[in-house]
Parts: sequence; structure tokens; C-alpha cells
Amino acid sequence: MAIILGVDPGSRITGYGVIQCQGRQQIYLGSGCIRTSSDELAIRLKQIFEGLTEIIRQYQPEQFAIERVFMAKNADSALKLGQARGAAIVAATFADLPVAEYSATQIKSAVVGTGRAQKAQVQHMIQQLFKLPAAPQADAADALGVALCHYHTHQSLVAMGGRASSRTYGRYR
Repeated sequence: MAIILGVDPGSRITGYGVIQCQGRQQIYLGSGCIRTSSDELAIRLKQIFEGLTEIIRQYQPEQFAIERVFMAKNADSALKLGQARGAAIVAATFADLPVAEYSATQIKSAVVGTGRAQKAQVQHMIQQLFKLPAAPQADAADALGVALCHYHTHQSLVAMGGRASSRTYGRYR
């Protein structure tokens, strides 16, 4: 496993984080947020797709991981989040990247050690793990957490002698 793109989807702000894994070492390559600028959902989804397509072109990741949808209190918000995830997944599949999905609890556990961690705790741990001069934006930190979760999950499967062939690691077709 070499370069992983992690994504924290959102219809207004989509975080991304790119790491390179060499053995047991994880190296920070970049992170940031795609901020959509339209009130029209279709335009925002296009901006997410185009933004991630450019990030994929720039960093050439070999793996793509994204946070799973959680059930929000507001059904409309959950639907928009699902659509943003869809735009991100389509960008990955256009680049023939395998797509892995992780719950927020899995991601927080992989980064902080508890699935109930707060956003500030995730930001702090990401800053410490990658020795960054400042904490990344919350959505970018979450996306880096997604990438780390994918790496740790893959490493655990390899250590157990398993194969990364489940739906979590399969390609969407």
C-alpha cells in the first residue's frame, strides 16, 4: 500500500487527506477542503466531483477511503450527505481506485483510541502523528483520519493473514 486518499464528505465542505505509507511509516502528503460555492445541490456535487478528480490527478493515490453515511437528525441533511458521498465515490471509480468505507466510530478509534472522540481530539492527534506545525481544519483532519483508519485496517488484515477482498475493499462496479 503506498498512497491513500481519505475523504470526509459533505455537501458544503468535503475534507480530503493524502498520506503515503511505507512499511509502518505514514507520511503526510497533503490535506484540505473542497468548499462548494453554490446554493444549487447539483452544482455543489459537480464541484465535489471535479475537486476530487483534480486531487486524484495531482497525488495519484492507489487507495481511496471514505466515511460512511451516519443517520443525522435531519433526513434532508442525510440525503445531501449521501449524494456528496456518491459524487466522491464516482470520482474515485472514474480513476479505477478501489473504494473502502469506514464508520465514524472506526475512524475515531483508529486515530484517538476511542470511537467517542471529539473533533478537537482528532485534530490534535492528527497534528501530533504527522508532526504538523498546526492542527489541520476539522474536515481535513477527519479525512486524514479516514486514510489512517484504512491503513491500520489493511495492516491488521495482512498481519492476520487475511485478504482485503471484502465489500469494504472491493471496487464499485
